[in-house]
Amino acid sequence: MPVAEHAVRYESVALIPVPQPTLKTTYINNRRYLGNKYKLLPFITSVVAENCVGVNTVADIFAGTGAVASAFTDKRLITNDNLYSNYICHLAWFSPQAYSREKIETLIAEYNLKRVTRDNYMSQTFADTFFSIADCRRIGYIREDIEVRYTQGDINERERALLITSLLYAADKIANTCGHYDAFRQGVKFDKHLELSVPLPTENLNLGNVCYNENTNELVKRMSADLVYIDPPYNSRQYCDAYHLLENIARWEKPAVSGVARKMDRSGLKSDYCTNKATAAFEVLIGNINARYILLSYNNMALKGNDRSNAKISDEDIMRILSTKGEVKIFTQVYKPFSAGKSDIDEHEERLFLCICKPKEREIIQSPLNYTGGKFKLLPQILPHFPNRIDTFVDLFCGGCNVGLNVNAGRVIFNDNSPHLLYLYNTFKNLGNEHILRMIDDVITQYGLSRSTEHGYDFYGCESSAGLGSFNREPFLRLREDFNRANEDYGYYIMLYVLIVYGFNNQIRFNSKGEFNLPVGKRDFNDKMKSKLCAFIDRLQEGDYVFSCVDFREFDTSALTENSLVYCDPPYLIACATYNEQNGWNEQSERNLLALLDSLNERGIQFALSNVLSSKGKTNDILAEWAKRYPVLHLNHNYANSNYQTKDKTDSTDEVLIVNYRGGVRIVSPIC
Repeated sequence: MPVAEHAVRYESVALIPVPQPTLKTTYINNRRYLGNKYKLLPFITSVVAENCVGVNTVADIFAGTGAVASAFTDKRLITNDNLYSNYICHLAWFSPQAYSREKIETLIAEYNLKRVTRDNYMSQTFADTFFSIADCRRIGYIREDIEVRYTQGDINERERALLITSLLYAADKIANTCGHYDAFRQGVKFDKHLELSVPLPTENLNLGNVCYNENTNELVKRMSADLVYIDPPYNSRQYCDAYHLLENIARWEKPAVSGVARKMDRSGLKSDYCTNKATAAFEVLIGNINARYILLSYNNMALKGNDRSNAKISDEDIMRILSTKGEVKIFTQVYKPFSAGKSDIDEHEERLFLCICKPKEREIIQSPLNYTGGKFKLLPQILPHFPNRIDTFVDLFCGGCNVGLNVNAGRVIFNDNSPHLLYLYNTFKNLGNEHILRMIDDVITQYGLSRSTEHGYDFYGCESSAGLGSFNREPFLRLREDFNRANEDYGYYIMLYVLIVYGFNNQIRFNSKGEFNLPVGKRDFNDKMKSKLCAFIDRLQEGDYVFSCVDFREFDTSALTENSLVYCDPPYLIACATYNEQNGWNEQSERNLLALLDSLNERGIQFALSNVLSSKGKTNDILAEWAKRYPVLHLNHNYANSNYQTKDKTDSTDEVLIVNYRGGVRIVSPIC
């Protein structure tokens, strides 16, 4: 908790044009940190490049300064560290949020010119220890100014992170230490003074990047990645002890401190990986990781150093634990270690343990939308016919997302020409379960809609067989009217979801004026709907899922490779569905799609097309003629078992999956 006597009067710094001195710049590697792997990046990246295929998402779950994550900025990144001072830097370096470079430079220039004479928390607590009293005053003033600007909305979260990162890097550069903050040198002359530099993060970062400040063992229970990189503490040195001062500045809670090194309470930041609990913690961690590859950094210090330097997890335990997940390979490189005290350290090596994880069956989850033509019940027949390796999966007509969400692929691109649909999915992904459920509850309460899970049907004067429509009709119509007049923000799309849930057959339909026009339905947001929604959101947040909203003819396929798969589930030419009522899928649309698939085949790109050759006495002659070129898998429309190249003669619908590969191998040229 903040200490009351350190409360100070805030001096505002107006954001006005000032003569701009030449500003220095800083990069992610310009910071001292125990165990930093920056110099080992060529070793790490070469091991990944030579041994891991189809890596699109990289999770650095003991990220420290983020050095290793910085080598994979061409991927989707997940970073985590239990120190807030590292997490805030991850936001600066890896968050995809837009920021104003001009604003950052202007503020840093003003901070560098500012001279502060009033005392504040930093000068009252740390004067002439790690920094001079003058620099303490400036650090405290700048940190307070950043927080006030953020609270007032003058800067966004990324800009706040960039400014704090600049301050932390500048403070660390002049700190009166030997690289960490267990102690400061007595009687020194403070001849270095605070000068902030402009952080230069990588541009065009993946929009799916996410940064966490959590207990790693808890985080891995609800995340997945292609590659999980693990660089835990090796020995008894607690990072919260070594970097307590930077953590204090980053958190800015102004706590009481104690001892010669002026340390705050760090009991909640201690890591089990620095204690005799390390092996047990590591075993639980590995057991909960959902990844294709696990890459562990762990040196061969073993018992070579003093008690504080010796490794906490033995080689035997590392191999035993990793082997439960898959095949393990070990790569080594000679590297000079850090060790305090007298140590006999010969032939020291940094090692990478690469675990190629055994495939894990994922639970098949269902879309929370009752999308007409959805393939959920056909997934057991469709998924086994997809290639084993898919780097990028394109769900070109994604609809309810049932197929793309359950396929095993490095990256999935959901495309649909319905902007409402895609924005709704983005809302789910961006806000997460807790926020979404709270907003849904607010809408249900505001409009007085039913809650059958809590009260049952009798409470609303309704019977289960007849449904809840008679009770919900009026509140539903009021919600529909307000939605059709609302501005498009997160709240708008939550209203849309509630309309879908309480609407006829849980479908989505807009008229020619762009108004939602379905009538009320029989059901409400019950436990089953809630469960499907939560599972759907969890899956969206686990993997590398991106959304695109273009006509299939305009979708950019230039970046696809031979390990990509384009899946198409278009409107059926000989059928009619709600989503096909206005624009209409006609013969020209059909021919355009088939021509697109032919062009993909010519470029060596795999495709799979769901469609029907015949239904209720109608035959799709265009499709039947075209399909002679490729393997046709006839599916059981009654959702039982599929039969390759055969079909149930008594079934009135011939549902098919048409592909340009056989047994996972692409066919070089169309079958004639």
